[in-house]
Amino acid sequence: MTTVTQNIQQKLSDSKAARWTAMAIVSFTMMCGYFITDVMAPLEAMLTTSVEEGGLGWTSAEYGFFSGAYGYINVFLLMLFFGGIILDKMGVRFTGVMSCIFMFVGAAIKWYAISHTFGDATVFGFPAQVALAAFGFAVFGMGAEITGITVSKVIVKWFTGHELALAMGLQVAMARIGTAAALACSLPIANAMGDISAPILFGAICLCIGLIAYIVYCVMDRKLDQSVQTTENAEKEEGFQMSDLKQIFTNKGFWLITILCLMFYAGVFPFLKFATKLMIYKYHVEPQLAGMIPAMLPFGTILLTPLFGSIYDRIGKGATLMIIGSALLTLVHVLFALPILNEWWFAIIVMILLGIAFSLVPSAMWPSVPKIIPMKQLGSAYAIIFYIQNIGLSMVPVLIGWVIEKYSTIQTAEGVTYDYTLPMVIFAVFGFIAILIAMMLKKEDGIKNYGLEKSNIQK
Repeated sequence: MTTVTQNIQQKLSDSKAARWTAMAIVSFTMMCGYFITDVMAPLEAMLTTSVEEGGLGWTSAEYGFFSGAYGYINVFLLMLFFGGIILDKMGVRFTGVMSCIFMFVGAAIKWYAISHTFGDATVFGFPAQVALAAFGFAVFGMGAEITGITVSKVIVKWFTGHELALAMGLQVAMARIGTAAALACSLPIANAMGDISAPILFGAICLCIGLIAYIVYCVMDRKLDQSVQTTENAEKEEGFQMSDLKQIFTNKGFWLITILCLMFYAGVFPFLKFATKLMIYKYHVEPQLAGMIPAMLPFGTILLTPLFGSIYDRIGKGATLMIIGSALLTLVHVLFALPILNEWWFAIIVMILLGIAFSLVPSAMWPSVPKIIPMKQLGSAYAIIFYIQNIGLSMVPVLIGWVIEKYSTIQTAEGVTYDYTLPMVIFAVFGFIAILIAMMLKKEDGIKNYGLEKSNIQK
């Protein structure tokens, strides 16, 4: 990290109130985005119910296609990759406002698709409603992921040398509040309003508020930058160069943490897309309450992620935390796969274990990236990590939806039911690979001395 950059960061972080205020504002924006990300998960049963019975008549494969659409533009059009370059070239203010606008536009398209009928029209073999909803979700996903890397760089900018892991943990916790609200409130809102699109409209309104919040942060950030005389020189010094990509791509530690991110999140977020239906058919939870059990996952991380982040800040052991979290993730999906204790209380216990895993890994993983990658390359590095992660977020729901429809759907005299053993085994495999990668990362840290096992706070 350059001397000029260090001087700017010292100026920015002099005020404890200022840096925590900045964190709270940008985290609120991400919280609104995460609500839209998971708002449809509790509605899967309504989406896949026939039109005659009051649903939309989607198939499991169509729902999987829609769920995976979140990352289609990021993955196939490389927009997240280019978003990282834009972030390093244009800065956090321009990139953040741009990505927030994308989030809102995508959410509006998604709401329009779900709230209207399109008859028998099809697009690329999918019903027009499914295709348009997927397109809106893809536009939203592009904005959400670019916002995510922007917020990460904002926090690194303000908290380097201070409570970096705690700040990132609190940002993740606020994002989980958005996820929890979506899982817990989406179905009740839809039932209360008598409209399956009502939760999406509510989320779009929240995104408007989130955009305004980020603009407030931009004003605050600009004023602080103007107070630092060397800002202009620093921007030139930190400008993106093509050679920076080569340095990132040839960094073994970077690739290990990227693959770990891919495997770990492939075992969590896609699982949440199908978790409500799992609770209904495996653990016999009433449909009206089924979303409450998956909602416990983000609620648990709200407290645990900052706690584990604070431990990392003060004690270190980041790589060790990632190994433990990956092992817990694997255990959770093995327990979900086993044909034992198909009771609601057992599902709650397993979900609590998943919440611990979901707190351990992110609290250590995201603050570890700046220890491996220098600040001027950080936007591009986060973008590449998020891009690879989006491959999992896009492809895994499609895979699981296909597996459920092909191998897990059982026709009985009473109607259709589902056996989730094979999907849970697939998720467990992702967790096992994450364990191996986390162990390799710890070994690499011992060789390269990244400092993953050291504390973050500089005394």
